[in-house]
Amino acid sequence: MSLSETKPQEPMAGQFLTFFIAGEEYATTILKIREVVEFDTITVVPNTPAWIRGVINLRGSVLPVVDLAVKFGLPPSSISKFSCVVVAEVACGDVFMTMGMLADSVSQVIEFTAKDVEEPPPFGTRVKIEYLRGMGRMGKKFCQILDIDKVLSADEFLAATDSIESAQMCETPPSGPQV
Repeated sequence: MSLSETKPQEPMAGQFLTFFIAGEEYATTILKIREVVEFDTITVVPNTPAWIRGVINLRGSVLPVVDLAVKFGLPPSSISKFSCVVVAEVACGDVFMTMGMLADSVSQVIEFTAKDVEEPPPFGTRVKIEYLRGMGRMGKKFCQILDIDKVLSADEFLAATDSIESAQMCETPPSGPQV
């Protein structure tokens, strides 16, 4: 049974938050967004994938922040006065996790009708095709509509963390007396 058969797909029409990463405009359904916060101090966590920028203190809670630029194979995002963290609710099975996405800036909330959304092309995007839900028509250009549950997949995060831990265990010299 495929994932699409087990979980109903979100509607392709509705309101979407658009934001910029490395000069490209992306969108995600507003229903997944909890808030947008100003970029502030970030704490780097050792032994995490390169695309995990670190964690921030969000009103006393630890919030992991993903640098989507790195996740999409681009150089790390540069921090500017417009940088922000888009806080999203991500489905992980039956549980929801709160995660942040580092964005160069937030653009707008836009309404897409079903006619405004095209299938993503099988080539030519910086983003893995499984991360895309569609291409939203915005006048003469398109923005890439992300499937935020797949982009911020907890399973992918845990798999990457496990592989880093395994690699470190292989590199760690045995402790004890040296003969």
